[in-house]
Amino acid sequence: MTEDQHHDEPAEGTLWQADWLHDGSALTVGAALWVQQGRVRAVLPPGARLPSGAARQVLGRGGIVPGFVDLQVNGGDGVMLGAGTDAATIARLCACHARLGATAIMPTLITDRPEVIGGVIAAAIAAHRAGVPGYLGLHLEGPHLDRRRAGAHDPALIRPMGADDLALYCQAAAALPAFMVTLAPEGATPDQIAALTRAGAIVALGHSDCTAEAVYAAQDAGARVVTHLFNAMSPFSHRAPGLTGAALDADGLACGLIADGWHAAPQALRLAMRAKPRDALFLVSDAMALAGSEQDSFELGGRSIRRAPGEPSLPGRLTLADGTLAGADLTLPQAVAHLVGCGAPPERAIAMASRIPAQVIGADAGRLYPGARADFLHLDDAMHLCGVWQAGHAVR
Repeated sequence: MTEDQHHDEPAEGTLWQADWLHDGSALTVGAALWVQQGRVRAVLPPGARLPSGAARQVLGRGGIVPGFVDLQVNGGDGVMLGAGTDAATIARLCACHARLGATAIMPTLITDRPEVIGGVIAAAIAAHRAGVPGYLGLHLEGPHLDRRRAGAHDPALIRPMGADDLALYCQAAAALPAFMVTLAPEGATPDQIAALTRAGAIVALGHSDCTAEAVYAAQDAGARVVTHLFNAMSPFSHRAPGLTGAALDADGLACGLIADGWHAAPQALRLAMRAKPRDALFLVSDAMALAGSEQDSFELGGRSIRRAPGEPSLPGRLTLADGTLAGADLTLPQAVAHLVGCGAPPERAIAMASRIPAQVIGADAGRLYPGARADFLHLDDAMHLCGVWQAGHAVR
């Protein structure tokens, strides 16, 4: 059976109802989702005539939202993207994160050796050709970063971009549905950024101690995303705005946020939401291998990353032995719930986990509209995940 064949549903499909529905842009009380053969037939407004032949599924309290979209997923289900990654690994990550609420993801490789990067790119292309459900493309976070802002990346593997790297990345951009490269302005020249952009790559800035002026130069060359705003970057000062200040100031730079209560304080999240236009902020999980697993630790580059306890109102956190944050122990529904707890309107927080990240990479995901694949979630009113469907099939 293909994803669009649903022989067990009535010819008129299924009508899904909850207290409210968010289509990726707006939240409407009383709207309903009509799904037929794995696709959205319609989003029915309150008071609309309901299809008489459709099965009825009343989810109860809470709302229906698009499947979430995560542009920064390092691992999950006990595995990381890295040496030995193949298309099956990528499928495993996509399936894991779908169960956690992100029905479309960009698997992300953090700084590694050239041969590992080449192998992961080959696996990413194979996964695309295989049509892995929920797979959006590949995100390389490094290795062309600034050692001064390495964070959990291995400083010994950080290096400037070379001609061979650039050629490989341009080939990857041509072969993948989306290809993002996080780099520091210290690690690549404006000409290299421009060449990546012309090839179709999405250039993101991160792990950098650069000046604001260097950010604007990179943006002029084609960079248009900032990776995990506030983290692993030069902080804001009134005389030296750094990457943080430039990211908040610049039009045309979309910024990812890790909203787990550990990577950015509530005040920082609220400041970002006030400073940036509505469609210029999106949520990421920065999830590591422990996501969706019962493991308490794993090895990365010979270093142990462990799960530290959280607090009653916060998820846990992942750290190196010295306490350095090492990715996040977070799902996007948890990020949405935390952001709402910090004062964000639910309508905006949900869009930051669905339509906006998809829009950043030009993906057809994160929205509910006629003809869209029926990837959707059921959240309760506290934004806790209650159910997940991909192409109309329950996966949780």
